[in-house]
Amino acid sequence: MWSADPARSVDGGGVLPWVEPRKTRIGLVAGGLGAYWPQFPELLPQLQASARRVAERFGEFDCEVVDVGFISDAQEGAAAAEKLRLADCDLIVGFLTTYMTASMLVPVAQRSGAPVLLLNLQPTEAMDHASFDTGAWLAYCGACPLPEMANAFERCGIDFRSVSGYLEDERAWARIHRWLKAAGVRAAFRHGRHGLLGHLYPGMMDVITDPTLVSAQLGGHVEILEIDDLRVRVEKVTAAETEARMKVAQDVFTLDDSVVEDDFRWGATVSVALDRLVEDFQLDTLAYYHRGLDGETHERVAAGMILGASLLTARGVPAAGEYELRTSLAMLMMDKLGAGGSFTELQALNFHDNVVEMGHDGPAHLAISSAKPLLRGLGVYHGKRGWGVSVEFDVAHGPVTALGLGQLRDGTFKLIASEGEVVPGPLLQIGNTTSRVDFGCDPGEWTDAWSASGVAHHWALGTGHQVADLKAVSSLLHLPLEVINPA
Repeated sequence: MWSADPARSVDGGGVLPWVEPRKTRIGLVAGGLGAYWPQFPELLPQLQASARRVAERFGEFDCEVVDVGFISDAQEGAAAAEKLRLADCDLIVGFLTTYMTASMLVPVAQRSGAPVLLLNLQPTEAMDHASFDTGAWLAYCGACPLPEMANAFERCGIDFRSVSGYLEDERAWARIHRWLKAAGVRAAFRHGRHGLLGHLYPGMMDVITDPTLVSAQLGGHVEILEIDDLRVRVEKVTAAETEARMKVAQDVFTLDDSVVEDDFRWGATVSVALDRLVEDFQLDTLAYYHRGLDGETHERVAAGMILGASLLTARGVPAAGEYELRTSLAMLMMDKLGAGGSFTELQALNFHDNVVEMGHDGPAHLAISSAKPLLRGLGVYHGKRGWGVSVEFDVAHGPVTALGLGQLRDGTFKLIASEGEVVPGPLLQIGNTTSRVDFGCDPGEWTDAWSASGVAHHWALGTGHQVADLKAVSSLLHLPLEVINPA
């Protein structure tokens, strides 16, 4: 993968500084049955030590931990529930250190409104049966209340997930980390502000999305923007700011000989204005399209967005063309999983090499390019009005995941994913992103299965095999996940 980081290749020359995203907030509560403490005096200190170790491990992740301590009865559970309710957590983690009653954790789950993850992590891989007495055994008894919690949560209408293992079990911690990443995705949608600029590409019936459904099913807010919201900011960009952005672009891209100086300058100007638009409206994503007419200002503004939209995407603000709101959301999901996520559609099938060729003209996720991306000048944008500079690269070679956010006939969303591998080979040189993806089956069969899933004709392409993480995301967002694997 390309070693430079375009997300941090910006400087103070009119470019927005890197803004660290909101950290995922984890509410942590540990507990056990208080009736044991006077019976087995050494048990509580041991369990509290285990709780501290769990808190330490959570502290190693890139998240904010709200630790409300150790509870021993239902009253303490209710007090912990109130603290976690006020903390507005993205995920509640309940550590079952030994047996505890469901009444101790049900209030925590009910009041917080956040997804719940129960941990059953015993001290070591196994007990020493020859030397253990009842008190020592009880420190390994976190599995005992897990079915009780599951039954009580089900009857109370509370969703939960669980991870069982032992304190230093890296397999268990990998599963825990998966839930933390999924909670981060949920938080990004719950707090997200998604820009929708311009108007629908005429005739694209599949990409039409009711913004209210986004708020209803995913949370967050869709901000409706006009092309003039960007135009007025373009007009305020200074020559010095444009020059500074051109220098940034020269560091990030290889400039092809086809790039016209005036078009490059215009793209840099629009890029500065796009950053201001994102800052002013506090956007986390942006989907855009404007047709324009005969080279007038609005057409030129829309045609100049590719450079700036790609730079935004690289620093964690996914931008998608053709008014593709659902794809900008899928790109955000992949980015929060650490997979990047580039604006993508089908281009052609290669039956000689057994690959599906996919990509798109327009914005791309520069951070997942296989090499330094190319900026190419185009005299015409196919299927769109205008002209200017466009981005060309292929996604880093190796495992990848395609992710689409589909919409069903009843209006509900669903996740659609497929894992493959980007392989080297000949690529088009037309100012588009293009990747050759081997899905391990006949390209025609994959294309038929993918299309039949209900995915729109755009999606996000990200690095790594992400289906395991997407299953966790699916659970926390209450969205069905369909995995396409014809093989």
